[in-house]
Amino acid sequence: MPWIQLTVSAPEKHAPNIGDMLEGNGAMAVTYRDAQDNPIFEPPLGELVYWQETLVTGLFPADTNLAPVIKNLKKSSYFKDGFNYKTDQLEDKDWEREWMDNFHPIQFGKRLWVCPSWRDIPDPNAVNIMLDPGMAFGTGTHPTTALCLGWLDGQDLTAKTVVDFGCGSGILAIGALLLGAKRAVGIDIDKQALIASMENAERNGVAEQLEVYLPSNQPTLKADVVVANILAGPLQELADIITNYVAEGGELVMSGILERQIPAVQAAYEEQFEFSPAQVKDDWVMLHAKRRR
Repeated sequence: MPWIQLTVSAPEKHAPNIGDMLEGNGAMAVTYRDAQDNPIFEPPLGELVYWQETLVTGLFPADTNLAPVIKNLKKSSYFKDGFNYKTDQLEDKDWEREWMDNFHPIQFGKRLWVCPSWRDIPDPNAVNIMLDPGMAFGTGTHPTTALCLGWLDGQDLTAKTVVDFGCGSGILAIGALLLGAKRAVGIDIDKQALIASMENAERNGVAEQLEVYLPSNQPTLKADVVVANILAGPLQELADIITNYVAEGGELVMSGILERQIPAVQAAYEEQFEFSPAQVKDDWVMLHAKRRR
C-alpha cells in the first residue's frame, strides 16, 4: 500500500499535542524526531522527553487529501512563530519482503551465530540461535546485544546458572544455554517479553532449562553469571537487586551504557565488584565485573 507523510516542525512542548492532532485528522501512525538530529539515548524513567525543536510526522494513506489537514493545523495556536511543513510520498514496497531480505545470519565471537528462519545456516556445526527479528525485542543487531553475545561466546558456561535481567527476546539466556549453561532465568517487566523468550527457547530446544519471571515474582537465587542489557539509569537504580543475583566470585555483565555513563554505573557496583576494562562498540559500552568473595 502506498503512503504519504506530513512532517511538521513543532516547538518541543507542543509536540505531543500536534501528534494528537495528526492522529485526529486521520494519521495511521505518528513519529517524533529531533529537528537537529540529536538522539535521546536515555530519557528519565517514566518520562517522555522531547527535543527543543521536534519534527512530528504523520503517516497517511496515499489517497488522503492533506489540504484540510494542513488547514486545521495552521489554525492551531501551537504555531505562533510560523507553520513549517513538508509532504513526502513513500514508495509502495513489500516492506515485509524487504525487511526479510536485509536480515542475514550474524556471527558473534568464534562459535555463536544468530540465524533467521528463512536463511540457510552458514555453519551447521556452530552454536546457532534460531531467531527471527521482531518489532520489540532484541535479535543481536544492536551493539549492546552484540557485545553481550560476544562475551558469552568467549566463556566456559558448562553447568552454570545464568540470569538474563531484562531478557526481551531471551536471546542472551538462550545463547548461554546453547553454549553449555545448565539453567537460565529470564526477568522482564513486559509479559510479552516473557512469552517471546519462552517461544524462542522452545524453538531452540532449551525451554526446559529456561524459567521466566516478572519482577513482582522473581525468584531468590545466586547465579554464576548475570547479564543485564538494559540502560544506565535502571542499572544504577536496581544495583542492589542485580547484585543480589550474583554469587560470590560470580560474574556480572552490563550493557545499554554510553561511554559518558561508565563512572556512574561503576560507582553503583564498585563496592562489591572488581571491574575489567570496558568494551566499546559504536559508542555503546559493555562492563564486565567479578563479585568479590
